[in-house]
Amino acid sequence: MRFIVNSHLLLENLQSISGLLVENKALPILEKCLFKVSGNTLTMVASDSESIAVVDLALEEVAGEGAVAVPARSLMDTLKTLPDIPLVFNIDTETSGIDFSAGTGQFKLTGEPADTYPEIPEMNSGNVTARISSDIFVRAISKTVFATGNDQLRAAMCGVLFEMKPAGMTFVATDAHKLVRYRRTDVTSGADASFVVPKKALMLLKNILSVRKDAVEVEMDATEKNVFFRFENVRISCRLVDGRYPNYEAVIPTENPNKLVISRSSFLNCVKRICIFASKAMPQARLTMSGGSEVLVSAEDVENANAAKERISCQYEGEPMEIGFNARYFLEMLNNIESEDVCLEMSVPNRAGLIVPVGGGNENEDILMLVMPVML
Repeated sequence: MRFIVNSHLLLENLQSISGLLVENKALPILEKCLFKVSGNTLTMVASDSESIAVVDLALEEVAGEGAVAVPARSLMDTLKTLPDIPLVFNIDTETSGIDFSAGTGQFKLTGEPADTYPEIPEMNSGNVTARISSDIFVRAISKTVFATGNDQLRAAMCGVLFEMKPAGMTFVATDAHKLVRYRRTDVTSGADASFVVPKKALMLLKNILSVRKDAVEVEMDATEKNVFFRFENVRISCRLVDGRYPNYEAVIPTENPNKLVISRSSFLNCVKRICIFASKAMPQARLTMSGGSEVLVSAEDVENANAAKERISCQYEGEPMEIGFNARYFLEMLNNIESEDVCLEMSVPNRAGLIVPVGGGNENEDILMLVMPVML
């Protein structure tokens, strides 16, 4: 078969799904990308056995049909060095030989037969259908995915919980030390459902959607074991995470009489400075509040005799208290809130604290971040 395609367009679409092309000793074929030509469309497929990404690309000129597994890394490395020019591909599907020309250059790669590539599932509608704007979806992923865990023994925490309801959609992520609950009232679903999408698939989606200049509509269908995402020329299927998700509502404290309202940027920069002087094994930030308009933020590294403390302005209402948090978690959360001020809600030093934005924001958006305290 023979076809002509633009070099930059091919590279852009190949790179968008290349995150799934990883070394796989059990299935080495998955290190390659499947090229399938049918009609005037080139379909490119990448998979890591858990997720599958499919991109359709319109071709300028086509002769014949067929499929072959292409060494995608070598092809992408070549495309990165080429100007924006047409490429002419000639592929022998019987020998899996791949010849392509670019200007005065002639290149040859050896692929593998397409029949050795895993079967591509039908990405049809499942039991649940929802449509979400890509800018909202990217925002939801960004606000939650950093809080997911990496412990495979608690697989459910290695993904983001999607809760669909007619009244809105909730995204939840936790690693048992921190938790984020992100709600949207402007995203609706035709039925109630909940499932956990793995982190890797969400990062792939975020990377593909983030480079689009304009927002697009993402269609999402879930079955009992898989979830499918479709937008423009892209289709992505991923296996849902097995296991029961923790009852996250039960760990969110509802009675928090002690409230600290503070400038987000001032608090963020203060914790960054204090963190430099904290223990590297456990960068603990200690907050001391005794009422009034200041909070004392301090840290120490006993082993290296380092210490730091700094007072910053705030509005505090509640009983005098001292509480410690992992400074890294604090930095992650403050970096993912955009309001000028934040409120830290607390009850007692051994219970979780809540971080919520203060003022401004989108009326259709509700975000809550929880961080567990550390023993002082």
